[in-house]
Amino acid sequence: MENILLEYPYNNHPHIALVRLNRPKVLNALSTDLMQELIDCFLGLDKNPEVRVIILTGNERAFAAGADIGQMVTASPIDQINDQRFRTWEMLRLITKPIIAAVNGFALGGGCELAMACDLIVAGDDAKFSQPEIKIGTIPGAGGTQRLTRAIGKSKAMLMVLTGDMIDAKTAFEWGLVAKITPAPALLQETFELAKIISDRAPVAVRLAKEAVNKSFEMTLKDGMDFERRNFYLTFSSLDQKEGMKAFLEKRNPDYKGN
Repeated sequence: MENILLEYPYNNHPHIALVRLNRPKVLNALSTDLMQELIDCFLGLDKNPEVRVIILTGNERAFAAGADIGQMVTASPIDQINDQRFRTWEMLRLITKPIIAAVNGFALGGGCELAMACDLIVAGDDAKFSQPEIKIGTIPGAGGTQRLTRAIGKSKAMLMVLTGDMIDAKTAFEWGLVAKITPAPALLQETFELAKIISDRAPVAVRLAKEAVNKSFEMTLKDGMDFERRNFYLTFSSLDQKEGMKAFLEKRNPDYKGN
C-alpha cells in the first residue's frame, strides 16, 4: 500500500489495529487510489476475527484535507459517475467493527466526511473541521450535507456548508460532532485507551449495537425499536452473552471469545 500505513497489532494489543493516511505532501488528500487502499485494508481487518476495533488517523498537520482537487478540476459528470472512489465510500458502510477517527489538524471536505463516516471521532485540541466545497463552486458529495446535518442539526450544518468556514475542536465537541477532545500530543494514546475499553466488550454485542445505532438514522422510531429488539434477542444466541452475565453474577471480569 502506497497511501496508507497499517500497524497491527497496535501497541502490541491483539484486538486493535491502527490505519494511518499517508500522503503528507498533500495533507492526506483523498485520491481514488487512497480510498481504494483504505477500503481494502478495512475489509481485510473486518474479516480478521482477532481485530475488534480499528483506529483511523492522519498526521500532526492533517487528518485529511479533502478530496484531491487535481483529480477533479477538469472532470465531467460522467467522469464523476465512473470514478470508483464513490463506490469505496459506499463500502465503508459494510464494515461491521467499530472505527474510531483520531483527528489532529485539518479535517476538511472529504476529510471531515471520512471522519463522520467512522463510528465516533476523538479530536486533538488543535483539530479543525469544515465543508469548504462551496468556496470552489461545488457542494459536499460524500455525506457532508447528510451526516453533518444528523450530527449537529440543520441550522449549524447550513452555516458550515453555505459558508465553508472552519470550526475548531471545542466548537465541534459542543455541537456534537466530536465525542471527545484531548491534548493533541496525547491523541493516539487517548484513542488507544478508548479502543481498549471497546475491545474488552463482547464483540457480537458491539457489532449488533453499532448496527442498531446506525439504523436509527434510516428508520422511523417504531421500526428502529423493532430492529433494536431483534438485535437484543440475537445477543442471547451468543456464548459471550452467557459469559458476560455469568461473570457479572460471579463478580469477576468476563472473558469474551467473540462467539
